[in-house]
Amino acid sequence: MRQLTYSSAIGEALREELNRDERVFLIGEDIGPVREADDLFAAFLERRVFQTPISESAFTGLAVGAAMVGLRPVVEIMYCDFVTVCMDPICNQAAKVGLMSGGRVTAPMVIRTPAGMGTREGGHHSQSLEAWFMHTPGLKVVVPATPADAKGLLKSAIRDDGPVVFIQHRLLHATVGPVPDGEHLVPLGLADVKRPGRDLTLVATSYAVVKALEAAESLAGEIDIEVVDPRSLVPLDVDTIARSVRKTGRLLVVHEAPARGGAGAEIVRRVTEEAFDALACPPRVLGGADTPIPYSPPLEDACIPQVRDIRRAAHEMVGAASRLAAG
Repeated sequence: MRQLTYSSAIGEALREELNRDERVFLIGEDIGPVREADDLFAAFLERRVFQTPISESAFTGLAVGAAMVGLRPVVEIMYCDFVTVCMDPICNQAAKVGLMSGGRVTAPMVIRTPAGMGTREGGHHSQSLEAWFMHTPGLKVVVPATPADAKGLLKSAIRDDGPVVFIQHRLLHATVGPVPDGEHLVPLGLADVKRPGRDLTLVATSYAVVKALEAAESLAGEIDIEVVDPRSLVPLDVDTIARSVRKTGRLLVVHEAPARGGAGAEIVRRVTEEAFDALACPPRVLGGADTPIPYSPPLEDACIPQVRDIRRAAHEMVGAASRLAAG
């Protein structure tokens, strides 16, 4: 199978969908020669790709209106942090118009935005805000961690008949992985078991999947960790996660966003409702620190879970479950 970077897989998905459906168009910041290696900007410049000034509220509002009259915009917001200036068109308009119109009007659109830490850009350019959108009924939220998932989920998001927030971690952009040839779709709401195991279910999102797999491999022969990537946070594939927990008896959720009120809290809530009887010890969320992100590299690294933190949590959870069983 061919190998593509995460960025190339996204570019390929956009090109295929632009060619497939003339209703699809791109609008936003850093589209084309600035960020897209295969130059979508030049190929579709005439009326399908619109490079904008820094005006997130304006072009997102434009895209919501375009979606409501039948087009399928893909909005590019340069940093996830900048959604703060366009929450009204996303959360008050796009997310609600289907219900409030009795289904007569929909907003089939994608809001695509890089997020996450590790690029040393400080508190205004390093946030992971997926939980904000999870809390808004009417929005779907996807967080792909591999090139194949990025391509397949983006194509499915573009074809979805409602608004989808597509969040991509910046440190994933240069990662390389296998991507199938031809048409490749990943359904929204279908988790993927990235690594099978029997001792601990480790649910990780976005770039935390990379760290989770590294931690799991380093503990092989000592603790057998099953790594589950939800891929979509809304809809959430609780069945796959609960099935894994019923096998392992333990649940650890890892993400970069602050643990307080994050995606991990929702995953734990849903799993305890579905599979409480299977838990051998309390579930745990290993998330980011409850602080704005520092600019200092050592301080930034200290604010988010690292491989060593995942290893330590796995040891503590397996040890705690063993003590409970012995007692």
